[in-house]
Amino acid sequence: MLGLLLPGSAAAQSPSSGLQAAQLAVVINDSEPNSVEIGEYYRQARDIPAKNMVHVRIPDRPHKLDVEQFRQLKAQIDAQLGPEIQAVLMVWTAPYAVECNSITSAFTLGYDAEQCLKLCGPGKPSAYFNASSARPQADFGMRLSMLMPTESVTQAKALIDRAVASGFRTPTASAYYLTTSETPRNSRAPFFPRAGQVPQRKLTIKHLSADSLDGARDIMVYQTGTARVAKLETLRFLPGALADHLTSTGGDLLSNGQMSSLRWLEAGATASYGTVTEPCNYWQKFPNSTVLLQHYLSGASALEAYWRSVAWPAQGVFIGEPLAAPYHR
Repeated sequence: MLGLLLPGSAAAQSPSSGLQAAQLAVVINDSEPNSVEIGEYYRQARDIPAKNMVHVRIPDRPHKLDVEQFRQLKAQIDAQLGPEIQAVLMVWTAPYAVECNSITSAFTLGYDAEQCLKLCGPGKPSAYFNASSARPQADFGMRLSMLMPTESVTQAKALIDRAVASGFRTPTASAYYLTTSETPRNSRAPFFPRAGQVPQRKLTIKHLSADSLDGARDIMVYQTGTARVAKLETLRFLPGALADHLTSTGGDLLSNGQMSSLRWLEAGATASYGTVTEPCNYWQKFPNSTVLLQHYLSGASALEAYWRSVAWPAQGVFIGEPLAAPYHR
């Protein structure tokens, strides 16, 4: 089990935290009215520099792009990015996949054709896993990326508002880690952080043996392993909350199969993660719970903390608001 580095340690004081609005590019799909409206709302809410706003056209909102379609899209985006850009937010729900890869991994790490030859095979290690760099483009040649879903303008604006609110105070909160009856989906349970108090961050870490959380009102982190998560409507997620479930296709955002990771954001979480194609239950293809919490408590943004927590991210899509950082101070 990895040890949790508490705030005040040398690692917690490293320059790992703090993706800034000036380092973030926001990509708008001009073929989708929701993307245009939400992108402008986000620009104003986060004071994104006008030069960081990137415009592309993706007609018909395909769920998946082929390699050539993605190559053309990425070239259009890259041509509009300055050297200061360390991360990219794509303001749309779909496309969210490139063949078997997620669009965020393909953008950040490059398309991984080998993974598509064997979906259940090991993935390529990410150099950013558990890293402390605040400049991934400068240090690793990779721009982190995330999707901001646009299915509902109202829900997207609420997501942005709670992400912005997360920067104003550090609430008394809990991080919940559930070991469920779906044994194959508990593969990352050995990496749950130790239960107990983190007084410097007013956080309590809780372990439960249960298939769902019911009635909790203080959620900053909720991680579980199940195909569908029940009782989300009974919960209250705090501004900046992270939540995800280890299952095969949570990142197949608009499918009717297993629970989509979109449900976390609709329930009130600020960021989430899921795999777009069958990864099998390698823990390395999902957020490592201790690494995620360690970096978030150390002040990293939601985007940085989530990307640092996944060792083999080729099949995983990162969604939500990237700049949320309730522990940045």
